[in-house]
Amino acid sequence: MSQEIHFHARDEPATARFGQLLSQCLTPGTVVALVGTLGSGKTRLVQAVAAALGVSDEVTSPTFVLVNEYVHGRLPVYHFDTYRLRDDDEFLELGPAEYFDGNGVTFVEWADRVIDCLPRDYLRIEIEVVSETARDFAISASSDAMEPLLQKINQELAS
Repeated sequence: MSQEIHFHARDEPATARFGQLLSQCLTPGTVVALVGTLGSGKTRLVQAVAAALGVSDEVTSPTFVLVNEYVHGRLPVYHFDTYRLRDDDEFLELGPAEYFDGNGVTFVEWADRVIDCLPRDYLRIEIEVVSETARDFAISASSDAMEPLLQKINQELAS
């Protein structure tokens, strides 16, 4: 993997700003692997990106439905939650390749559980709980093909 970019969000508004920044960088076909403990803010980050993309629907955790689709916005948002899945086969039964190759942005919560099922090229965001409201985000690229996206995010964070 490549370099890691770090972003510290001291509160939810900072996480929303980070989501806004990501929304400006993500393009159709981008897969974002979200990794973090229960309650770390994975769904909150997806909500922030979706809102910034103009999704007017309420974005909720797909823990029980496994995948939510939000198609009304600048880009469609596909949101997977793999927490309740037993194995890779259950994930593959959901047809993730269709989403990965689609015209939207795909977020996979608990991505570390299905890492072998992800495409070669994805953005990885690890979220660490620092305090009740603060989070640290570590952003990295899975391949050289994702480096330009990582650099774009880095430039946006620096401005």
